[in-house]
Amino acid sequence: MLRLGPALLARLARARPCAPVRRRGAAASGEEERFVFPEYEPEPSEATAAASCREREPRRERRERAPVVAVAGRPDSSVPPSGVSCSGCGAELQCRDGVAPGFLPAEKYRSLSEGPAGAAGLRGAVCQRCWLLAHHGRALRLKLPPEQHRLVVSAALRRPLRHGRGPLLLYLLDLLELPDPLLPQLPALLGPDVPAAGLLVVGNKVDLLPADSPGHLGRLRQRLAAACAQAGLRGAPLVDVRLVSAKTGFGMEGLVSRLQRSWKCAGDVYLLGATNSGKSTLFNALLSSDYCKSRAPDIIDRATVSPWPGTTLNLLKFPIINPTCDRIFRRQERLKEEARKTDDQLSTEEKKYLNHLKKQGYFVGRVGRTFQRQKSSTVVDFDPDMLSYSIDEDPRHSSGKCEEREEFTYNEVKDARWCFDTPGIVKENCVLNLLTEKEVKLVLPTHAIVPRTFILKPGMVLFLAALGRVDYLEGEKPAWFSVVASNLLPVRIATLGNADAIYEEHAGQEFLKVPMGGEERMKDFPPLVPQDITLKGIGTSEAVADIKLSSAGWVAVTAHAEENLLLRAYAPKGTALVVRDPPLLPYISTIRGARIAGTAAYRTKKPPSLVENLKTAGKREHFS
Repeated sequence: MLRLGPALLARLARARPCAPVRRRGAAASGEEERFVFPEYEPEPSEATAAASCREREPRRERRERAPVVAVAGRPDSSVPPSGVSCSGCGAELQCRDGVAPGFLPAEKYRSLSEGPAGAAGLRGAVCQRCWLLAHHGRALRLKLPPEQHRLVVSAALRRPLRHGRGPLLLYLLDLLELPDPLLPQLPALLGPDVPAAGLLVVGNKVDLLPADSPGHLGRLRQRLAAACAQAGLRGAPLVDVRLVSAKTGFGMEGLVSRLQRSWKCAGDVYLLGATNSGKSTLFNALLSSDYCKSRAPDIIDRATVSPWPGTTLNLLKFPIINPTCDRIFRRQERLKEEARKTDDQLSTEEKKYLNHLKKQGYFVGRVGRTFQRQKSSTVVDFDPDMLSYSIDEDPRHSSGKCEEREEFTYNEVKDARWCFDTPGIVKENCVLNLLTEKEVKLVLPTHAIVPRTFILKPGMVLFLAALGRVDYLEGEKPAWFSVVASNLLPVRIATLGNADAIYEEHAGQEFLKVPMGGEERMKDFPPLVPQDITLKGIGTSEAVADIKLSSAGWVAVTAHAEENLLLRAYAPKGTALVVRDPPLLPYISTIRGARIAGTAAYRTKKPPSLVENLKTAGKREHFS
């Protein structure tokens, strides 16, 4: 019998009561039936292991473990779909099918839709999946085929022309994924019947990559332009290539200025890209900038952002502001004034926010708004139950007066141009498709990557978790291997003689960390497949190539000049292993500390973060 400690009993006594849950297959009775999503039911072995290890677990790890979320909700197949989209992912809100997009529990659905406003009462509500992503970081799996995302994008792009011209396509790609697997597919996705008026390619997540040399951003932009040319995207349709961080705001003001200068308000804009490229984050950043109408942030809800692939399921949109000459002038004056500021002239809140961003990324931008809507009162009354449903309490109508949701007037949107966020296109041969929700969070970097460099001799092996492996088979001299991947993924060094045994013993365990779940998890995980690679060194300070292990990260190889190396790299079967030449960050091995005695590793070194358009020590920071 499992005994509960006093601390756990006290916590249980203080916890709010949970709604009764009856598992599928229970006998029919008069009590209310509820459904439990199967992905949240812990496996018996998992629950037993957790209970047995709880006493041995360090106190800090207990605090950091995510709480167990009991997801309950009752569908009602008799209620027709609402015709109202979820404000977080764009799916049509419904309570008919618990595993279909846009699901809301029937109780909550009725509490919002049966009021005086009818189905309009659902406006601003989010589906159960978005709510769990936003509040608990948990993702519900949906019965949605991967090709569904492509169909939604293709249908949106093939709409009849508005305002007499085709849309501007804003293609967003993850710089860490270069060469982007979908960029060559973009012409085929658009097809000859999509009259796009222009294409702007934006490289995102520049904040995650350290500056390996002066002018590295200019080199990254050249790499991006070369990738576009190699994919056949050159000439008139390609307007420009830009580098941004939608998360930290770096490059965002420049992107807005570029859009307003070249595109003005000529037509609609569509955000395209693969899953996890950051489109929803970019959508939210543009929504909070000078690119949208001043009232839009008060009316349009922010898109749901999550590391789980395929969060956005349908179109989201906001109206684009018309960049008149007066507005452009006022915006430029604001940018000039802000660029003259120093650290000491910032408010306490802005300093705190920028310091928070600098801990997460190397390059930070200050995104402001020139056109602010004046509000009559700073006090906002709201009913939490009207904003989202509760998993602990039954939905109920508010006893207070419900404030009407603000909407655009007819004149504001009758001739409006819109910026659309589209569903991310699922990447094939991607290691993320093989991972669970917890594993994806460990693999996708969310903070500035700290490079880890190792010096290996022939006969040594480098493991990147259990997701990739690089063997140094032949060579005359040691070589440097720099790992650019999530800081949460472990890197292990072994010899050729014991590498296979280490993988067999530790794959699925804490030592290699990802995948996680022990032998049972590894039964479903594909084996590692080898690929031989031959490289020739060009110098001890410059990498010759990157070995990109799908979306798990890459290893930059640096060797002596004219040194011939024979390597063997491994990646899970069905995923893409790419040799990137030239490397993305050729001087990455120079970002390291002193050698750790008795090991193959160097101490890590994190370069400082810089803020765009902010004077530091009396000098203006330049980024080239």
